[in-house]
Amino acid sequence: MIVSEQTLSSVIQERRSVRKYDPSFKISRDEIIDILQEATLAPSSNNLQPWKFLVFTDEEVKKELRGIAFNQEQVETASAVIAVLGDAEMYHNIEDVYRSAYEAGYMEEKIMERMIENTSRTYQNASHEVREHIATFDAGLVSMQLMLIAKARGYDTVPMGGYNKELFKERFDIGDRYIPTILIALGKAAAPGRPTTRFPVGDVVEFI
Repeated sequence: MIVSEQTLSSVIQERRSVRKYDPSFKISRDEIIDILQEATLAPSSNNLQPWKFLVFTDEEVKKELRGIAFNQEQVETASAVIAVLGDAEMYHNIEDVYRSAYEAGYMEEKIMERMIENTSRTYQNASHEVREHIATFDAGLVSMQLMLIAKARGYDTVPMGGYNKELFKERFDIGDRYIPTILIALGKAAAPGRPTTRFPVGDVVEFI
């Protein structure tokens, strides 16, 4: 879905963190895929796209996930819960990313080869801590984009960082490569999200 600049401003202003969902409302798998497809147009470090998504729609599994998420009601009542994982071994994506760009005509072969060599050296020599920071940062970018796209389509969301990440990894067999970052409830609001305030922009902006 393409929105105009004016519509995008409205989407940003109208988005709320919604915690009360209509449990009878369902979003189709195809539309969730469409939302994620658009979300993955988000920027990422060296375009390595260090993210993975687990989409929970099964009612029994969502009940179990609710316990892992400290009994947050929206986990069970939303149409879906999308877990966004950061990929700390994003260097495995390097050749596929740049070869795809070359085959699409976006770069010359020599540039592709140089990018593969230089990026591989940089990321494979980086510490796990550095790569984890990159992965979680980029997972945040794709998560925000996902929530705005959902709002533009008439759906509601709430990001949840409060859940037992170790238990989540154990239950859903997530290896050390992937870092659980955020859960996003997706559905149709049964009650509006609470309005919030923001600091005056003059208090948080400094021109230098």
